[in-house]
Amino acid sequence: MLTELHIQNFAIIDKLDLRFDSGLIILTGETGAGKSIILDAVVMLIGGKADTTFVRTDSDAAFVEAVFQLTGPEKEAVNFILNREELMDDPNYVTLMREVRKEGRSVARINGRTVNVGLLKELGALLIDIHGQAEHLSLLDPRAHLGLLDRYAEVDQPLGSYRQTYQSLMNLRRELADLRKAQSDSDRRIEMLTYQAEEIESARLKPGEDDELRKERDRLANAESLAQNAQEALAVLDEGSPEMPAATDLVGQAAQALAALAKIDAGQAELADQAELLLDTISDIIHSLRDYLEEIEFNPKRLEAVEERLDLIHSLTRKYGGNIPAVIAYGADARKQLETITGAAERIADLEMQEAKLLEKLAKQGAALSEKRKSAAITMGKGIETELGDLKMQSARFGVDFQTKPDLNGAPMPDGTRIAFDQNGFDRVEFLIAPNPGEGLKPLAKIASGGETSRLMLGLKNVMARADEVPSLIFDEIDQGIGGRVGMVVGHKLWNLSRTHQVFCVTHLPQLAVFGDQHYQVQKLVDNGRTLTRVENLDGESRLLELSQMLGEVGEGTLRSAHELLQIARQTIKS
Repeated sequence: MLTELHIQNFAIIDKLDLRFDSGLIILTGETGAGKSIILDAVVMLIGGKADTTFVRTDSDAAFVEAVFQLTGPEKEAVNFILNREELMDDPNYVTLMREVRKEGRSVARINGRTVNVGLLKELGALLIDIHGQAEHLSLLDPRAHLGLLDRYAEVDQPLGSYRQTYQSLMNLRRELADLRKAQSDSDRRIEMLTYQAEEIESARLKPGEDDELRKERDRLANAESLAQNAQEALAVLDEGSPEMPAATDLVGQAAQALAALAKIDAGQAELADQAELLLDTISDIIHSLRDYLEEIEFNPKRLEAVEERLDLIHSLTRKYGGNIPAVIAYGADARKQLETITGAAERIADLEMQEAKLLEKLAKQGAALSEKRKSAAITMGKGIETELGDLKMQSARFGVDFQTKPDLNGAPMPDGTRIAFDQNGFDRVEFLIAPNPGEGLKPLAKIASGGETSRLMLGLKNVMARADEVPSLIFDEIDQGIGGRVGMVVGHKLWNLSRTHQVFCVTHLPQLAVFGDQHYQVQKLVDNGRTLTRVENLDGESRLLELSQMLGEVGEGTLRSAHELLQIARQTIKS
């Protein structure tokens, strides 16, 4: 519910801070005092048009902020959106803000963070509903009618079962669509995939073999140079020449000399050991070089084979991936797709049988859901007509229009036809009303506006209170065109409605105002040549005086009448 409302520099309102409780909240005041301006501010707050004419003269911007306490069924829906948008602060409260600047730019915020107006509208629709001259009439939106009827009819369980079947059918149809699409170009796909899979599989690729082949290619292509270099090294290390002894001979002589030196000077034993180690190392090098020379192969045919293999690998990686593992994965995927396509016909036949069974199940569940809705619609209609009779609309009639659309792929009906369906069933629902005798039922969106619409909304709200999850309702000029006797009836109905919703009512009828749990008087003042709006919370004598003024010129008679109206309202509430 709306707990705080702050308005600043909005039209003739310079600054206004209001706090509200639950129950019925009445706003009264002279015409032009600013009651409608307060409603305009609320409309802008929940996503309505941000007009620069709202900005108070000599101000840079108009500002509206409201705090809502989340206590009812709206809490889950609001918190879902806040979590989705990462705007959650306190799960029990949400703050909306709207600002319009004189140059035309508007800013929307939720819990202090800037958002787009669309999100503000989405949240606002869950928090507050305005009935009267404003455009925020949720019950006049046919898209909301099915949800309201379902909540009134309490179809959660059958609707949940229907939706499970619907979801299973949608998943199955998606798989069928994929398979049929694959089958439609299967010949071309099979040829291409078979070629790709066989080309890759016949290559028998191994991860890392390209690196090994490059090394082998380098050795084969440079075999003569490799052998020559190895032989030159062996000649220097082990063979020597008449002019130059071999390195092993020279190092051997040095090792013998150091060994003799160490026998005399034990402190040089380490040098002798190092010389022996050097001699052993040279011997190991010589041994490895001889083995290497034996491995060097002068094989032009093998070189040609390696080059061809590398060319094949290069060609495959260029077509199917940047490396051998990617090519292997591509081939495996092609083989998998082939298996899917070749088995598609059998799978399609199986899925088509499952689809037929699910459609039959869905048709039965949808038909049962429709019957429950239609039964509830009759009961709801009678209740609404009773409410409208109490509100001096005795001849008004209310109905619910149920429509379905044919669809060749829809749910099968007993008469052999097929009808369209979605996650909510088969029904396209719209509320209809005939306000006056002799008129046919027409969509709510096309009926008269103003007070008649507000009274109709009140009747609807009273009957559908348990179905409507919007916590705060505003009725503007609901008393238009009705007298004092009906005003008492309207006031009592508003009070009853305010037991399950927070209800705001702008009224000129004292017979209605006496039912308020809170009563605010809106006044227009002139201060230093500027027009201002002031709002006062009335209680006790101040409230009695306001009610007396609403009855006529303040005097003993009007004060007595105001007091009597308050007494009647209290007795009516208790009865």
